[in-house]
Amino acid sequence: MKGGGKLAEMIERPDVDALMAGPLGNWLDGQAIAREAALKATNNRRFGVVLVVLVLAVFALILFRIELGTVLAGTFFVGAAGWAWAEGPKRKAILAVKIGINDAIAEALGMEYHHDCEAGLPFELAKACRLVPSHDRASFEDSWSGHFGEIPFMLHEAHLEERRGSGKNRRWVTVFRGLIMDVGYTRRFHGTTLLVRDNFFRKIWGSKKDSIKVAGLTLDYAAMVHPDFEDIYDIYTSDQTEARYLIDPLYVEQLIALERSYEGQDAATIFHEGHLVIALKSGNLFESGSIDASDDRARMMRTIDQFENLARLAAMVNSRHAAQT
Repeated sequence: MKGGGKLAEMIERPDVDALMAGPLGNWLDGQAIAREAALKATNNRRFGVVLVVLVLAVFALILFRIELGTVLAGTFFVGAAGWAWAEGPKRKAILAVKIGINDAIAEALGMEYHHDCEAGLPFELAKACRLVPSHDRASFEDSWSGHFGEIPFMLHEAHLEERRGSGKNRRWVTVFRGLIMDVGYTRRFHGTTLLVRDNFFRKIWGSKKDSIKVAGLTLDYAAMVHPDFEDIYDIYTSDQTEARYLIDPLYVEQLIALERSYEGQDAATIFHEGHLVIALKSGNLFESGSIDASDDRARMMRTIDQFENLARLAAMVNSRHAAQT
């Protein structure tokens, strides 16, 4: 693997130019015809959908004399379904490119990537600690796993939905979309510590709770070491001394940098046994594929930059233990 600098001094940062000049670049060149054909097929379908919807609307208004409001509502739903169908070839081509690029990045990082995946133990821990909202159905994708140096790492995206409303108004509502990450630690923690947004756990009248019960544990509130972050985060822990050691201003700054890197919000973390689990609301990430080949390099760079911030956080957390041994 040719170098482009060290990724948080633990693994070598993939060189995008080298990747594009190698087998990945050759494969992407071969995808040019497929992308062009997919875009053409999608455009043809779009035209057909618009034509059919207009004809149906005219027939409904003139021949069957259906009320305008009903016709407009029907046109909207039929058009939306037709448009989703029309986008099929384009989505398929983009997905193929995304998987190809992410596979190449994972190989360069010495990791494994799978687009389709199931929830793992980190998600179950985040759910047990109430860091993700209650939901009626869940889907998962974009699983990355491997090591940063000697530090084990696993990440996947989660999309959680809740069924709301009744009758004709019943619908699925997204309550969480984001990342669930698990960064291994070089030793087990003495206790369990949660870092959450300010007032994440609130009493009925609005003030933050003095203690919480999660995953069969009672965790007590701990004051932040640095006053600048008291209005941003709360700490709950079963070991006050360890919590203040683990969560210092440098860790909080790295976590905020991670939020910005993933364009996320409301990051929450769990220190439990030998794992640091992070739940982060974000958009749909690792979308390395595009119908436009000119976007490939920039999308690859963005994914690698996101991993670099995560590797830096993993190195910073683990360096404390290394300094003590």
